[in-house]
Amino acid sequence: MENYSIADNFALLAKLMDIHGDNSFKAKSFANAAFQIEKLTMPLQETPHEAIFRIKGIGESTGKSVIEMLQTGRFAALEDYLQKTPPGILDMMRIKGLGPKKIATIWKELEIENLGELLYACNENRLLLLKGFGQKTQDGIKQAIEFFLSNRERFLYAEVEAFAAELETLLRERFSPAPIAITGAFRRQQPVIDELEFLIGLPVDAVSESFHTMEAFTRLDNTDDSILLQFRGQIKIRVYGVEPAHFGEKLFTTTGTEAFLDAFFQRAGAHAGGSAGDEETIFQRANLPFIPPALREKADILEQAAAGALPTLIQPEDIRGIIHSHSQWSDGLQSLEEMALAAKDRGLEYLVISDHSRSAFYANGLQPDRIIAQHAQIDELNARLAPFKIFKSIEADILNDGSLDYPDEILRSFDLVIASVHSNLKMPEEKAMTRLLAAIANPYTTILGHMTGRLLLSRNGYPVNHPAIIDACVANNVVIELNAHPRRLDIDWEWIAHALEKGAMLSIDPDAHSVAGYNDIRYGVLAAQKGGLTAARNLSSYTRAELESFLLARKQTKGI
Repeated sequence: MENYSIADNFALLAKLMDIHGDNSFKAKSFANAAFQIEKLTMPLQETPHEAIFRIKGIGESTGKSVIEMLQTGRFAALEDYLQKTPPGILDMMRIKGLGPKKIATIWKELEIENLGELLYACNENRLLLLKGFGQKTQDGIKQAIEFFLSNRERFLYAEVEAFAAELETLLRERFSPAPIAITGAFRRQQPVIDELEFLIGLPVDAVSESFHTMEAFTRLDNTDDSILLQFRGQIKIRVYGVEPAHFGEKLFTTTGTEAFLDAFFQRAGAHAGGSAGDEETIFQRANLPFIPPALREKADILEQAAAGALPTLIQPEDIRGIIHSHSQWSDGLQSLEEMALAAKDRGLEYLVISDHSRSAFYANGLQPDRIIAQHAQIDELNARLAPFKIFKSIEADILNDGSLDYPDEILRSFDLVIASVHSNLKMPEEKAMTRLLAAIANPYTTILGHMTGRLLLSRNGYPVNHPAIIDACVANNVVIELNAHPRRLDIDWEWIAHALEKGAMLSIDPDAHSVAGYNDIRYGVLAAQKGGLTAARNLSSYTRAELESFLLARKQTKGI
């Protein structure tokens, strides 16, 4: 083993010991040994073992460790620490501005174990509540994480949306007047994108030749009808070429999933043959209405289309108010008044302010006296901003036993309660179901927040029995949140159709921790469209008066 490898092992062990809060003197000795070994000109593997102990900075323990690595190629002490350290913590160590002490604070106090969770925490301003973290530090960490994650292979839809638009513009400028279209998973509005796909109305050989002279594109592969590229070492881009007369056909076959296309062609048979300049012609030949790209995932959508039962999909303009938002009363970036005015300026009718409850100490959760003070401010703002209305809400933590973290007399003071799990996320399905079902049965629970606690590409979330949760929500008249943050999108779109079939009401909520967070509603709408959600079954599409009536009727039914 070479000197630099031994030094790297010692340096890593020292940092891990600091993160775990173990013997600081021993950690410093390993760090010092790493520093001294890096300066050596003689390879340790050529140094007599007894001479290793005479090297400056090498003591009894570190010397034995050097010999262990030279003889076995292993370092048991480091292996032990790596085994008890979540892999995501190692990624954090590569982020500029995050030393062992800060990582330890983030891990131990916020229970964050990977970069995706940490980025989400930055978006929720969680780091500002920790000692030694200010706005500048949080912003720097966020930027460093985003740069680090830009080199991975899978991306959130929201992360590549602007880039996809820019690339489409670039291709139009380069290949005009040939038709250009984005296709594939992005066109179907999939929340996670592996590669961006584009279709160009030119023979693939001509397309391929043109890319030879385009800078920043690295060619990865060729097929009979496409080329696979990578732009500046980031996301993969697949470009299809096709004769203009077959543009519609190719757009159709590159958009739908294999399951959808197999079922379509089995149904359409010979009627699907021939060239088509547009997709509308393809559906007309099959005697089917046009199926939006977002719905071209599964075969059963064809039955709905044939029966004339395609839903009128919800649109961003159908959202009438902001449900689920946070202000400076807990971990939001802006004041309650700023959040309300921003919603009002957007033409929305109401804001449901749902700051964190007292168990969320890491998010400056509201103690009972602060709830009273916040409600007084809401009353004052409502008198001034009418007819715009701020509804009094709380995002109440679902505790380990499934109870909410306020007594009934406090829960009664809210217009509505969003119940969510924020702690002890590593639990088996049985435990998760016990917690969630108990919270759903609580008469004060109006909305079940982010059902599984997942963070896309970062955290799978706790396992749940979706049908059982949906049935419980319907039975207890509890609305199911579709958390619109592009890293959550929870409930997953694949369960929306089942929820609607069972009679559930959903609510597209941004979980906004700043005014800018309102923009996430759009990503919630895109995911909702994939599940077939309509405005009529979405709570945040209710007018102010309709929401007031819904909440009043619900309280009367529950006897609260």
